Amino acid sequence: MIEVISLNKNYGKLKVLQDISFTVEKGEKIAIIGPSGSGKSTLLRCLNLMEEASSGSIIFEGINLTEQKAGLDLHRQKMGMVFQQFNLFNNKTVLENIMMAPLHIRLTKLRKARRQNLLIKAGNLFRKNKKRLIEFDTTAGTIRAEVQDQALNLLQKIGLEDKRDVYPSTLSGGQQQRVAIIRALAMNPKVILFDEPTSSLDPEMVGEVLDLIRSLAEAGMTMLIVTHEMGFAKEVASRVLFMDEGRITEDSSPEQLFSNPQNARTREFLSKVKAM
Repeated sequence: MIEVISLNKNYGKLKVLQDISFTVEKGEKIAIIGPSGSGKSTLLRCLNLMEEASSGSIIFEGINLTEQKAGLDLHRQKMGMVFQQFNLFNNKTVLENIMMAPLHIRLTKLRKARRQNLLIKAGNLFRKNKKRLIEFDTTAGTIRAEVQDQALNLLQKIGLEDKRDVYPSTLSGGQQQRVAIIRALAMNPKVILFDEPTSSLDPEMVGEVLDLIRSLAEAGMTMLIVTHEMGFAKEVASRVLFMDEGRITEDSSPEQLFSNPQNARTREFLSKVKAM
């Protein structure tokens, strides 16, 4: 599904990612762990094309994203991302936050089709062989109703349907992050990238977010999650990548990596985590 080949990311002379290579199969749950500053978040941002790689390739469903100069919105529909800081719009209600991206994309497609039909009709006035119009059987009102129904269904699944008309600033951190997660799900992505989704939460709120991510994993969602929650990574991940100084130094099953790490730096890191 995803193949990363010799990926490098530099900021001037600073090498943040160095020769990163790995694959992601459909349905895999990959936890990415390692010390702060090891390049974990930068790796996710490169996969989502929020950062431009300095060199190397990211191949997603057979398309080399590092060679694509267009279609970023389409890519981000397929590869959603959940951030540390929620990134919700506080001037819009919870429901509006969830609806915003899918509604914009679908209405844009409808408007584009209508404009093309106008051009075709105009051109057909001067053509012997008339071009066929683009067929679409929906309206802006229908699209809005469908997107709203989907958003309400997602809110119901996380038990926050009663918060549909409130603003994100009135929610707890755990509630905001759960809304951010279902906002990503509203795009029907094939992969979700989680960048330390619990790092900004109070300890008592971590569990409700991890429970939602766990349910997505059980449902078969392909995901990569940067996390400091070692117990969660051990429980949920099908693979664990350990990063240090911009490199993947270990890539193995949770059982292998947590019980018998092969790399000295991994052993040192895990010993410090357990001691905390």
